Amino acid sequence: MPPAPPPAATDPRGLAAWGIEPGYHDVFGGWQEPGIEAVARLRRAMGAATDDPAERPPPATPLQVLRPGEQVAPSGPATLVLEDGTRLVVDGTTPPDLPLGYHRLEQELAQGVAVEHLIVSPGRSALPPDLRAWGVTAQLYAARSSRSWGIGDLADLRSLVGWAGDRGAGVVGLNPLHAPDPVPHQPNSPYSPSSRRWRDPLYLAIEDVPGAAELADLDDVVAAGRALGDGARIDRTAVWAHKRAVLERLWTDFGGDPAFDRYRAEHGDDLTTWATYCALVDHHGTGWPGWPAGHQEPDAPAVRRYAATHASEVGFWSWLQWLLDEQLRASGASDVVVADLAVGFDAGGADAWQWQDLLAEGVRVGAPPDLLGPDGQDWGLPPFIPWKLRDAGYQPFARTIRAVARHAKGLRIDHVMGLFRLLWIPPTMGAADGAYVRFHGKELLDVVALESVRAGAVVVGEDLGTVEPGVREVLAEAGVLSTRLLWFEDEPPATWPRQAMAAISTHDLPTVAGVWTGVDLADQRAAGVTVPADGDGSMRHHLRVAAHVDDSASVEAVVLGAHQRLAEAPSMLVTATLDDLVGAEHRPNLPGTVDEHPNWRIPLPVLLDDLAGHPRAQAIATALATGRLGG
Repeated sequence: MPPAPPPAATDPRGLAAWGIEPGYHDVFGGWQEPGIEAVARLRRAMGAATDDPAERPPPATPLQVLRPGEQVAPSGPATLVLEDGTRLVVDGTTPPDLPLGYHRLEQELAQGVAVEHLIVSPGRSALPPDLRAWGVTAQLYAARSSRSWGIGDLADLRSLVGWAGDRGAGVVGLNPLHAPDPVPHQPNSPYSPSSRRWRDPLYLAIEDVPGAAELADLDDVVAAGRALGDGARIDRTAVWAHKRAVLERLWTDFGGDPAFDRYRAEHGDDLTTWATYCALVDHHGTGWPGWPAGHQEPDAPAVRRYAATHASEVGFWSWLQWLLDEQLRASGASDVVVADLAVGFDAGGADAWQWQDLLAEGVRVGAPPDLLGPDGQDWGLPPFIPWKLRDAGYQPFARTIRAVARHAKGLRIDHVMGLFRLLWIPPTMGAADGAYVRFHGKELLDVVALESVRAGAVVVGEDLGTVEPGVREVLAEAGVLSTRLLWFEDEPPATWPRQAMAAISTHDLPTVAGVWTGVDLADQRAAGVTVPADGDGSMRHHLRVAAHVDDSASVEAVVLGAHQRLAEAPSMLVTATLDDLVGAEHRPNLPGTVDEHPNWRIPLPVLLDDLAGHPRAQAIATALATGRLGG
């Protein structure tokens, strides 16, 4: 159990009871405390009725996390309700063989039924002790082939998995495949989704959808789809318009499938809620807070009536998720893919609609001011209220982890430090006015461990940037791999930790070719972002040291030399970006920009068809494979 908050006498501002940190040290060494108005707004967003610092959150449902074999002893006779619905009478202690899962104790008291959540967790994520593999990380949308319809899809993933597997790779890391709102104008960022539990239909390979081969105008449809890849940028809006039109035709002709029926039964109300939301977006547009009052809450009678009278539309959106699930399974993802979990979701999207009562209204999470962002960062994502999430037995979080880990070998948690604390930006205020709000991090990690073991999925934590003391140690104890990047490490890869995923770069950072050619620095200046005083000097230095070269070296020599050094890392996982394998010069995303840089819209300069014969890709794959064998 977390420690009780200090009494009001030692917490005169009433911060600890609500999880608000009294302040933080900024990158300049100064101590920043949240202002009176900021604290008041954050407390109100978490449910405070007054500005009285003595006010506490209302009593929440008790929760205990147990390890296998541990027992609890209720104060009297109680009913133990297991996750599968089994009900057991308890008079004394709970059974010693409680299965892993989410259970509850119900006890009849004079004032009513008292409920307590019991989570039985292994406490440590799935992590084979002999894990030692190499792999590639890819932005799937950018990994196009000659048969793609303007965007990399799940058939392309199957090809990439095959290419990597033929060369001995053990992992393929992907960008988030989370679902956006199904609106005509498609968003580009995969990190601000409508829902983290459902997948983006843009990734469907339409030619693999049942019934596609029977289309009378198949040749014309396919030609139009493949022509969408002719541009220098990925146009999600155009791709979605074409794919959706074809999918709607196929849905009309769909005669049913027992596998689809089983999928709908398995996912039950959650799938129906998502599909109903999509149908409502079709009707009202995006941004559920602006919908008619009867449709603003998922459990409202008007929403149920809408779903009943629009059963075909609800079926269509459910069918798309089944297709995605089937194609992801067929890609071989379960054997190699490390799926990515974004930090949060859009305040106007499906997850926020479904769990609106658990969110801090008007609050956004972000990052405090630093050298690269003097005004801080506002990610525009709403946070769960810690006490309300705990009161819900962490079910929204558990269901999210479970969904992302489905058909995956691993799970990467973006900004994993957010399990412990997040910078909350008060309503109508800026990031500089924000305060850190603390979550029950160890309990959230217990949920991660439980879902990881159930899925057999290794967990990687993106722990880059400012990490508060002790967090990496807690993550290591929980079996979570740390992240180590060449750009930020002063010691050679051979000295990096074993329980880690080692790489040179990520989607938010430069490619090797981008640094060595100066293209990335030029991109930053063209976009008007703040550039470090030494430009790209630090990263060039890391490359010179790693590759053992001077400034006269070719890009090919630098890329190969850096990956040869990376391969020496004892880390359990070592990965190269697909961008570096094919010599991409532009990074996928330039933080701090929106339209100033073509974020998330840059296709790889090499088609997947040509990957097998690409000398640089082959050389890097050989270097990483050789390094793994030599360790």
